[in-house]
Amino acid sequence: MKDISELLNYFSSNVGNLIRDTINKNKRILDELQEIRIRCNRPIILKLRNCEIVIEYKVNQNEILATLERLCNNSIYAYKNQICEGFITVKGGHRVGVTGTAVIENGKIINVKYITSLNFRIAREVLGCSLKILDKIIDIKNNSINNTLIVSPPGKGKTTMLRDVIRNISNGVQEIGFRGKNCGVVDERGEIAAMYRGEPQNDIGSRTDVIENVSKAKGMKMLIRSMAPEVIACDEIGSKEDVEAIKEATISGVKGIFTMHGSSLEEIKLNKDINELIENKQIERIIFL
Repeated sequence: MKDISELLNYFSSNVGNLIRDTINKNKRILDELQEIRIRCNRPIILKLRNCEIVIEYKVNQNEILATLERLCNNSIYAYKNQICEGFITVKGGHRVGVTGTAVIENGKIINVKYITSLNFRIAREVLGCSLKILDKIIDIKNNSINNTLIVSPPGKGKTTMLRDVIRNISNGVQEIGFRGKNCGVVDERGEIAAMYRGEPQNDIGSRTDVIENVSKAKGMKMLIRSMAPEVIACDEIGSKEDVEAIKEATISGVKGIFTMHGSSLEEIKLNKDINELIENKQIERIIFL
C-alpha cells in the first residue's frame, strides 16, 4: 500500500492526529484501509476491507473547509472544475470525493458550495495481479492482444486489474517474449493513472499515454488521431457513444482493453450496444472477476 503520511497532513491537526493514533494502535488498518470519511458534525469513519472503525470526534465545518483548502493548495477556485466533477485527485493518486450544495446553471453544475462531506479514497496498486489472466489477453503468436472486456460487480477490483494489464502490455512481458505496445488510456475520472499535475501517480507502464477529464468516446478518438496507439484502454464502458468509438478503433486496427459492471454474460448482453460488439466479435475475450 502507498504511504499515506502525506495524505494525513491535509486534515486539521485534531483530525489527523486522531487518525494517526488509531492506525498506530492497530497496524493492520494500513493494509486494509480503503476510505477515510469526514462529515460535518459527525464522527470520522475509516472504512476497511470488511469493517468500519468509527472515531468519536465530531468534525466541524471549519475543519472541513480548512481540509478542502489544503487539498486545493489554498486556491479552491483553481480546483473548481474538479470540485464540480465531484472529486479532487491529490499526490499519490488518492481521490477525495466532495459533496455539498450544487449550483446549477443551464443544466450543468457550475459550483459546489457549503461543502459538508469529504471522502478520501485510498489509492491502491496491486502489481502483478493481472498475471493470472494475461494468457487470455495476450496473443503470443502474433505479438498482439485480444480485444478484451473485464467484467465485475462494483468494488471487486476491475479497475485495479485493468491498470495492471495496461502496465504489463505497455512494458512487455519478457518471460513469455511479449514485446511492449504503445497504449492509450482514456482516464475519464482519473481512477486508472491518477494524474497529479501531469504525472501519473500509478504505474501504467513505459509506453502509455493518458488523456484525462474527457469522455471515453471523445478521448478514444483523440488518442487515435494524435498518438497512434496500438492498444487503447478505458474503464466502465456502456453507452452507445462508447461503443461507437470502440467500433471505430477496432476497424482502424487498434486493439482494446475495457471494463464493465456486471456479474454474468446474460447481464452484460442486456446492453444491446455491448451485445453488438460481442456478436460482431469486436470483443474477443470476456473475463469475469
